[in-house]
Amino acid sequence: MEIALDLDGTLAHYDKWRGVEHVGEPIPAMVKKLNDWVAQGHNVTLFTARVSDAEEAPDAGHYIGKWILKHELPITEITCIKKKKFDLFVDDKAISVIKNEGTFS
Repeated sequence: MEIALDLDGTLAHYDKWRGVEHVGEPIPAMVKKLNDWVAQGHNVTLFTARVSDAEEAPDAGHYIGKWILKHELPITEITCIKKKKFDLFVDDKAISVIKNEGTFS
């Protein structure tokens, strides 16, 4: 399974925007879930709007990469692009809908 995992408010604590250089502390319950998914053979991509702005993306990617390494997280890709390969999106802002029905679950 290919999983897209949001950063701010999902994997990292977020209370307000502090600039691209600041990433909040990892959220322990989500770090455990991330490690469980990877142990089960799933691929997890960090899916974040932080790398969506062309001017800020290089710096944002740099600081996120350092954060990933510091916390030894099994993430190998950072993107802001929704890809066909993703089977699951994990995000603090999304609302789930029932597939092909247009109703909320």
